[in-house]
Amino acid sequence: MNFMIHLYLSDDDPKIIVGNFMGDFVKGRVDNEHPHPFGAGIILHRGIDSFAQQHPAFSRSRHRLADRYGLYRGVMVDLFFDHFISSEWFAWSAEPLDVWLLRTREIVERYRSQLPEQLQTLLPVIFNDLLPSYREVEGIGRALERMSRRIRRPNPLAGGEQELVAHYEGLQDDFRRFLPDVITYANRYRACLS
Repeated sequence: MNFMIHLYLSDDDPKIIVGNFMGDFVKGRVDNEHPHPFGAGIILHRGIDSFAQQHPAFSRSRHRLADRYGLYRGVMVDLFFDHFISSEWFAWSAEPLDVWLLRTREIVERYRSQLPEQLQTLLPVIFNDLLPSYREVEGIGRALERMSRRIRRPNPLAGGEQELVAHYEGLQDDFRRFLPDVITYANRYRACLS
């Protein structure tokens, strides 16, 4: 799951950050259980996902990956793009990554009770293990391995980081074309909330 980009695109509004963070864990209608602006963060999350699916650079990245990954290619590109934003952090933010991660975790922890129960239990894994490791290809490999174990049916995700290695420059170029556009999308969405 591409937590890094979603959190990054939330800007500084704590409740948008929390809503966007939990987006993959909330299904169906956004209703009174997730009041504004948490609900707005969930809707932003879904909008970012839809935007990505339609973006030419994201689509190009999916098609770079071997056919055997099938529908999992989108999930893999999500993670690969999280790797690129982590490894190129200073190109996209003046705040050091470690400081940003700590500040973001503090925000999420402050609203822990708003998170779905499953996500509450995953917070230490996400902020202690996964996100800090995304800077390295090996960290993406561990995330894919972990994801492959959580999916009940057989899947090709374990070892998928080799696709990142094999297509690194092309994927990185796609990411650099995609991120400015999705930043513009997220900024426009948040501006409409004001």
